[in-house]
Amino acid sequence: MMHIQLLDDITKILFVLVLATAALIITVRTLSSLFNVYAIQSWFIAAVAFVLYLKNGSVVLLLLAILTVISKAFLVPYVMRRIQKSMHMKRDLEFRYLTPVGSILVGTAMIFLVYWSFSRFLPELSSDELFIFGSVIGVSLTLMGMMVIFTRKRMITKILGYLTMENGVLLFSLFIAELPFIIELLIVIDLVMLIVLATVLAFGIDSSIDEFHNKLNSYILWFKE
Repeated sequence: MMHIQLLDDITKILFVLVLATAALIITVRTLSSLFNVYAIQSWFIAAVAFVLYLKNGSVVLLLLAILTVISKAFLVPYVMRRIQKSMHMKRDLEFRYLTPVGSILVGTAMIFLVYWSFSRFLPELSSDELFIFGSVIGVSLTLMGMMVIFTRKRMITKILGYLTMENGVLLFSLFIAELPFIIELLIVIDLVMLIVLATVLAFGIDSSIDEFHNKLNSYILWFKE
């Protein structure tokens, strides 16, 4: 009993840390810092999956934790950093619709709204408070990622918003239903393809035709290395 209570307490701490990284993602302007925060957030979500594995013993949860670390904590941030260097861009200074302070306020309101909505029917599915908190934070993280997509201007930051949404979906699935390993693997493949395609599109934004071809050729040469 003591062991289970300890694991529950660790999970609650990880929930707080995930929300802290979400707050940084919607406010930080330096791209390298954003990538680091995303990697740390992915580590925390992998840790949640690992703690749930220790609690429940499901091998699927262990595989999800390992895959999350490999893909979201290492592979995706590495690719994003290479993209940033190719674009010669260090910061995303422009916000649309919301300021950083406004983003924090809206994000906080989202969490309370999701919690209020879920508290009306989730207790009927399970009396476990971790089940409720995990579901609420997962959906809130997804909405915050969507907010990044709508409020930031640069394509590379919008991609990070999509990746944050995927982290929220993963966290939500850990508590609502176990996501099969093969489905998560396909999601990771889709994310990698999205990054590649969106990067090609990002090179063409605010560029002339000649500049677009030059940037695209440089990217292709880098990708072949």
